[in-house]
Amino acid sequence: MDLPHPLPGAVGLSHISAYDWPCADGVRGGSPHMHLACTEAYVVTAGEGSVQTLSPDQGYVETPLRPGVVAWFTPGTVHRMVNGDGSLRVTVVMQNSGLPEAGDAVFTFPPELLADAGAYAEAATLPGSQGPAAEAAARRRRDLAVEGYLLLRTALRDGDAEPLRAFHQAAARLLAPKVAAWRERWRVGALAAAEATGAQLDALERGDATHLGRATLHATGPTRQAGLGMCGRRQEYEVPGATLPYGGE
Repeated sequence: MDLPHPLPGAVGLSHISAYDWPCADGVRGGSPHMHLACTEAYVVTAGEGSVQTLSPDQGYVETPLRPGVVAWFTPGTVHRMVNGDGSLRVTVVMQNSGLPEAGDAVFTFPPELLADAGAYAEAATLPGSQGPAAEAAARRRRDLAVEGYLLLRTALRDGDAEPLRAFHQAAARLLAPKVAAWRERWRVGALAAAEATGAQLDALERGDATHLGRATLHATGPTRQAGLGMCGRRQEYEVPGATLPYGGE
């Protein structure tokens, strides 16, 4: 099987410099959101901070982030990166590379925005990836996400998980039209990588080393510097055929 030489397991990779803009609750950080089909991992490389998470079973959890910590969370976990000392740097490893870039993420906007696909898209989309206008829009987007997030967090702290469940349902309805395109990205990315491993194991079991003769090395640097992501400024890595840069989401 010929693959576009993705990163191991067809994961996605980016470096995040967490936003240091102050939020309504006095902390600095990124836009709370969740993924619907991807597990995400933070590998902390510099600075200190935390990741705040909301989930029906665990409720509200704040996990400290410092160099050497690896924290990961499964689909449905609302997460918010907090820039504790102003210099938090995180390498993000993302399952199913290509899906987040294609929209597998929902901001914790207030319910009225989640109920209207057009209004949600208008609030979520940035006018470009860099520059003063894009930065101002990213900050407004972050503040809207924090507004909805604080409502969810307060309810969970009070023992009421229903608002979070309602957010899950609203997110699923909002993104249902995108799933067919996601499925194709998954098929040619993560699924194809797993199937290639199966084919290699079959060959090795037969004593066939043919695929070892196609050994190659690949290296790249960031393909976009300082793009405005959900949690902070992103250094992105585009692997041809496997990932695409975020289109302002």
